[in-house]
Amino acid sequence: MSERAMELLLRRAAVGEALSWSESLDHLLESKAGRLVFEDFLRSEYSEENLLFWLACEDYKRSPSPHKMAAMAQRIFAEFVQVDAPRQINIDYLTRKSIRENISEPGLHSFDRAQKLIYALMENDCYPRFLKSDIYQAFLEHSKQQ
Repeated sequence: MSERAMELLLRRAAVGEALSWSESLDHLLESKAGRLVFEDFLRSEYSEENLLFWLACEDYKRSPSPHKMAAMAQRIFAEFVQVDAPRQINIDYLTRKSIRENISEPGLHSFDRAQKLIYALMENDCYPRFLKSDIYQAFLEHSKQQ
């Protein structure tokens, strides 16, 4: 993240907000600034596809129409789920197979199992490392100084 981008985020995120990110992954994901800082951390670990997939699934579930939902499902599948996707997520064979078999008629819950797996991966693996990371610690320190 550029220094300028960090400065803009710092103005928006109060110390209390940045501290709340350490309470739970949900608190972190509910914050726009938190998501951006977390994404920056994940990018440094070459695993930002996890957050991007999770966010795409959240958008998908808020889709206003079945037609738009079908298009979004195809994009999510092509970008994250199919084997050799540009941002392929790490999910088990059965989950991937189930999505592939149902992608022609996607429903509201088409990606739920994969999304839960990715959330658990972030919560148990990436998130604890994020809290100890230089990125988060620097963000906290800058927030306190503002």
